[in-house]
Amino acid sequence: MKTNFAVKGTIKLGVLCLFFVQIGWSQNSDQQQLKNIYDAALTKGKSYDWLNYLSNQIGGRLSGSIQAQQAVNYTKQELDSMGLDRVWLQPVMVPKWVRGIPEFAYFETSPGVTTNVPLTALGGSVATPPSGVKSEIVEVKGLEELAVLGASKIKGKIVFYNRPMDPTLINTFAAYSGCVDQRYAGALEAAKYGAIGIIVRSMNLRLDDYPHTGSMSYGDLPEDKRIPAAAISTNAAELLSATLQLDPKTKFFFKQNCKLFPDVESYNVIGEIKGSTHPDEIIVVGGHLDSWDLGDGSHDDGAGCVQSMEVLQLFKQIGYKPKRTIRVVLFMNEENGLRGGNEYAKVAMEKNENHIFGLESDAGGFTPRGFSFDGPDSSFEKIMGWKDLFEPYLVHLFEKGGSGADIGPLKNERITLAGLRPDSQRYFDYHHAENDTFEQVNKRELELGAATMASLVYLVDTHGLNP
Repeated sequence: MKTNFAVKGTIKLGVLCLFFVQIGWSQNSDQQQLKNIYDAALTKGKSYDWLNYLSNQIGGRLSGSIQAQQAVNYTKQELDSMGLDRVWLQPVMVPKWVRGIPEFAYFETSPGVTTNVPLTALGGSVATPPSGVKSEIVEVKGLEELAVLGASKIKGKIVFYNRPMDPTLINTFAAYSGCVDQRYAGALEAAKYGAIGIIVRSMNLRLDDYPHTGSMSYGDLPEDKRIPAAAISTNAAELLSATLQLDPKTKFFFKQNCKLFPDVESYNVIGEIKGSTHPDEIIVVGGHLDSWDLGDGSHDDGAGCVQSMEVLQLFKQIGYKPKRTIRVVLFMNEENGLRGGNEYAKVAMEKNENHIFGLESDAGGFTPRGFSFDGPDSSFEKIMGWKDLFEPYLVHLFEKGGSGADIGPLKNERITLAGLRPDSQRYFDYHHAENDTFEQVNKRELELGAATMASLVYLVDTHGLNP
């Protein structure tokens, strides 16, 4: 009996030793593979060149525009050239809103004494009358204050929403969320009280002269009740507010020529590497191909698109053959409709596709800090076990939270969704503004983001997320 116990104990010890040897080998293998990914991204990456073309040869890519279609053609061509197993276009109907000739605005303190201010129409807004709109201004800090004032103070006037982003919040996306309702629903609410137009302080922490556009909604408001909506720069908002304190009778004038046309057909651009072991398990990585029309959409979201393309390119570069199907999706119409994300999820459900993981990059091409995750606790715990592998690359933020707008429609009880989280301090300097241009993107930061995404996708593919 003693001999049997000794033999069994020796076997158990041997199995235990083999287990730890395998863990050590796996960790060393993962460390080396991440190094291969980062090395390839920083020396042989293509993301910066792709972004250069999207930004400087095509430019702003508003849904339904010629530029959006050019971006579809270009990115499909580049995916075709990578030797993927499959590349295709997924049709989707998208809104077509056109800005028209440049907007014009000023405020008037006395007859003939005017100060021009930078202004841009909000996406989806109606035009002003051909002669523009001009009236006294009512300044409010938000939708709640509007309701307190009521129709007696608002009817026939222009509402000026002037609630700034909270500078004390380190997470600038939280600051954005805290005041973006005045941009999105400001016209809808002001129209209920008889306002003839609205202007909104741009969603920007910096004081500058760039007005920032963005989506807005009229809800179910009848067409004849809809009022024009525009954003002014933060410097203009400060000046206008100070002027109103000195002279509450100051008048504001603005003119814009935007128009909404019937929906048109566009496409999500999709490419994939088929999995060698579990081809029916799909990992999707992506960004949105459309952008606003003021700049060239380099940070929002050209960066996310080329980083997502780079994930597959890096796997090809280092000779990595995925176990699961890795799919890149460049979504159309995130900015003013989310039609691409919704259509992709709809088709995936119709085909009964098994998506196990989704990763989106839509927070700019800045230095990667980590990820936020939305999914089962068991998957998050497994991912947390990989956190140390990212420390050599100064990537440290792994937290539960949101993921991305375009992959959001894929959410169910099983899937884990994630968002790349770059440093956010400069993002809203450029968000939806004329200065969101190629020269604002740092090549090395962009490449590090792509490598960080590819590393996480590699780990999910290699080890899976099942407990």
